[in-house]
Amino acid sequence: MSLQSGLDAFNQGRYSEAVEILEQVSRNAVDQNSSDYLSAQMWLMKAYQGTGQIEKASILCQRLMMSDNPQVRSWAEQARQTLPQAPVTQPRTAPPAGRAAAAGVKLAMGGVGGSLALASGVTITLLFGMVLALGLSLVFILGSDNPVQGLAIAITITLVFNLAAFFLSPYLMDLTQSWLYQTRWVELAEVESLSPETARVIQQVCQQKNLKTPRLGIINDQNPTAFTYGSLPNSARLVVSQGLFTYLDDDEVATVYAHELGHIVHWDFAVMTVASTLVQICYLIYSTASRFGRGGGDSKIKDAMQTAALVAYIFYIVGTYLLLYLSRTREYFADHFAAETTGNPNGLSRALVKIAYGILEEGQRTKEPSRLIEGTRALGIYDPKAAASTGTAYRIASDPQKIGRVFLWDMFNPWGWWMELNSTHPLTGKRVRALSTYAEQLGLPTEFDMGRVIGEGKSLNRSRLYGNFFLDVVLYGAETIGFLAGLVLGVIVLSSSSHSGLIFGAPLIGLGVGILIKALVMFPDYKQAADTDILTLMSDPYASPLRGQPAKLEGQLIGRGDAGYKFGSDLKIQDRSGMLYLHYASRFGPIGNFLFGMKRVQSLLGEQVEAVGWFRRGVAPWMDLIQLQSENGTVVNSYHRFWSFILGGGVIILGVVLTIFVSNS
Repeated sequence: MSLQSGLDAFNQGRYSEAVEILEQVSRNAVDQNSSDYLSAQMWLMKAYQGTGQIEKASILCQRLMMSDNPQVRSWAEQARQTLPQAPVTQPRTAPPAGRAAAAGVKLAMGGVGGSLALASGVTITLLFGMVLALGLSLVFILGSDNPVQGLAIAITITLVFNLAAFFLSPYLMDLTQSWLYQTRWVELAEVESLSPETARVIQQVCQQKNLKTPRLGIINDQNPTAFTYGSLPNSARLVVSQGLFTYLDDDEVATVYAHELGHIVHWDFAVMTVASTLVQICYLIYSTASRFGRGGGDSKIKDAMQTAALVAYIFYIVGTYLLLYLSRTREYFADHFAAETTGNPNGLSRALVKIAYGILEEGQRTKEPSRLIEGTRALGIYDPKAAASTGTAYRIASDPQKIGRVFLWDMFNPWGWWMELNSTHPLTGKRVRALSTYAEQLGLPTEFDMGRVIGEGKSLNRSRLYGNFFLDVVLYGAETIGFLAGLVLGVIVLSSSSHSGLIFGAPLIGLGVGILIKALVMFPDYKQAADTDILTLMSDPYASPLRGQPAKLEGQLIGRGDAGYKFGSDLKIQDRSGMLYLHYASRFGPIGNFLFGMKRVQSLLGEQVEAVGWFRRGVAPWMDLIQLQSENGTVVNSYHRFWSFILGGGVIILGVVLTIFVSNS
């Protein structure tokens, strides 16, 4: 397809065909500053307008107004005048829910998110204690003759680390932001020109809380995000991307800023700054002690260093989970602050869903994942890994209920709770549910009618949800269980007979059996894979990260799935309902993956394909690819199940050979 064929389709009034052609031309463009790419984008905006997709036309127009090309900017500014006002959301059967007549009403959290003060206090106390203990161990390892002096040195080391982390980290972050994302620091007046309500919210909060206006930054990136960092409230930095103003309406942008101001008011941004640094100190001590423990020298010091490395690594793991819990808790409290401050919990609900939509849309426009979104995942208002399901639902939903269905998994599937333990943010469905309770307290209709979603959730098959979950948790550890069972069997046989080989071979046989059993569950028969679409898969409340659901999709390959990796072998597929990541596995292992990413992926991008694989749902949904067939006849096979069977079978054979060899020797 060419730019000219897209223009011909547009001029002949075939707007839907023009949209399809011009979108593909835009995706296939190598240089986004080229005249062909810019022309395709300009005519695509007109084609969107012709098909009635006013919101997409408006978003694209705003992107063109940010172009480096002055002629394109001028054209977009004139074209903007011809656009009717875009709706607040995608077309829907009901208007968006409203807001309270007055802001500042106190809202009960009802136990949502736990206690921020407790989470912060426990996290900092434990992490401080961990670093102190590690400092002590290192001082004593170095052979201090005076324990009191050693204690004083350890405390000093800990305090210096913490003070340096507290006061220097914001400036280091400033340098990082400037280098990686070219953050532009702006005055409140510029923010006001982009979102008048936001400026009012900033002034209101700062006046009420006696705060200095945060240092405001804007990153010229269309992926919508916002984050806060710093050491003290009066020296905080509040940074957003340009995409926030592109995808969100004025009142929604204001709720996002209010959310970030909540982090400043609660001081949790400073706690996170210190806690993150302490966790990294634990890891630094682990890596340093490990290196000294492997070197030469006194054996006692080496043993002590290895012990210190082990303790430091345990502290690092514990500290990481404490940090994740604190991160999730503070998001609930910032959401609550935004709802109270603006009286608009529905606006923040819409903002979260639109941010997911914006991340999804921008991911479809580029062949490589966003460095900004990946690099600021823990700091940002939204976890980009959770964007696919929510953004997909918003993208095609004709009413809010279709969006609400994807929240069923977040709220009722036990895998959601399990996966959330490793997430920096609460699952979207849980955040929207909490915001809906605030809307109810204000006497407002809720944006996504979460009451109906809760009602539907209560009718789900509990035995199917929890029965599979408990069994699957066991299956997750099938390899370990098989190994231990084989070890126990080997010990029993050894104590009652002379078959000594089983003590070595039985654990390996058990390990191999566990791998095979797990593979049979993860990779069921796919020959009857049903034709479906991405939204249907994401709306399944019973989906599992372990039990693969055979599925067949038709769509276009739009980019790589590996963040920041130009030779990545994973892919992104887009159909009419959304986008999904495809995980590829070469028959030649990691080397084959690298060669596939280096030599073949680029030629497949932009192709219409049929993909067969096993769909899985975690915080981020994905499909383990089985086969990919393009419209021009190219066939790509993937070997996830093959490698599981090879590994399991190989370990069993090794165990049998080892048993026979040891028994006969």
